[in-house]
Amino acid sequence: MAVIKGDGIGVDVTDATLAIVDAAKNKVGGFSLDYQFIQAGAAYYQQTGQDIEEGGEQVAGEADAIFLGAIGLPSVRYPDGTEISPHLRLRDRFQLYAGVRPVRAFPNGPKRLSDTRANDIDMVILRESTEGLFYTAAVHNRCPVESDHEVQDVMSITRDTTEKLHDFAFKLAEKRKHRGKKGVVTCVDKANVFKSMAFFRKIFDERHANYSHTEVNYNYVDAQALDFIRRPWDFDVLVTENIFGDILSDLAGGLVGGMGMAACGEIGDNHGLFQPAHGSAPDIMGQDKANPLAAILSGALMLDYLADKSANTQLADAALLIESAVYDCFSDNTIRPMEFGGDMGTKAVTDTLLERISR
Repeated sequence: MAVIKGDGIGVDVTDATLAIVDAAKNKVGGFSLDYQFIQAGAAYYQQTGQDIEEGGEQVAGEADAIFLGAIGLPSVRYPDGTEISPHLRLRDRFQLYAGVRPVRAFPNGPKRLSDTRANDIDMVILRESTEGLFYTAAVHNRCPVESDHEVQDVMSITRDTTEKLHDFAFKLAEKRKHRGKKGVVTCVDKANVFKSMAFFRKIFDERHANYSHTEVNYNYVDAQALDFIRRPWDFDVLVTENIFGDILSDLAGGLVGGMGMAACGEIGDNHGLFQPAHGSAPDIMGQDKANPLAAILSGALMLDYLADKSANTQLADAALLIESAVYDCFSDNTIRPMEFGGDMGTKAVTDTLLERISR
């Protein structure tokens, strides 16, 4: 397993995550983990002029999974002024097309909606991560027109990637239904306006034929944003294009506590990268103030991915143990992160979870 701690609180939350993952491994047994640490990020770039150590990408590619803390520092940029982002290159190199963003309400956690049904929010936003408007513009810089009078960006949707994305969504829904969730897939697009989105929905319908027992819904992206405020508890798995998923996952995350709870997996055919969705927050690095839960829940996602990859159910048991420990500690109010106005920093949250897992 490759580990990139990165910058800022990435170091703090990665250390917390590895401690929790190791505790779950020791409790469940039946598997081992070998960590290969890779230096990368803005601080490393500032020191060496490279954003990842020599051979680092190859080491990451040879690992069964990649865990990333956070990358970026406000004062450190590439010569063109853009942020240091080797993780985006890893996403492109390994074609990590399925951005998995779980959104779950925890007892006694922050609630932005007064309706008691908001306690039942439990969904996954599946964001395509290697094409679409966001990626083709920001990473591949595909601008057909660029002048001082007009700039255009490209929305690129390909059949091969979209077929794999929709298959991933249907399989994820099946897996969640087996675990007692709704097992319903909602296609989120703007097919009434954009040809690319009509193509996205067309492929969704084609792939659904292979999973005809799975219930499906459709929503335009603007209506979906409204429904995240009106009735977010009704959704289970939502599959969407890159920039739509970027916006909707932040909105949905805000309903259940914000980025401090936002776990993330980036999964392709042969590789998986897992990271908290929040930034590096260098202003609180090393001050024992960071909420490690987004990273810890990303670690659980990683174990679940490794379980599927290896067919080792004990890895899945370890993932469930971590998720259950977080849920139970919120339920009995023994976790109170500073981010949410509580009195517990990184170490206290981690120690509380370690104690719960040991029991």
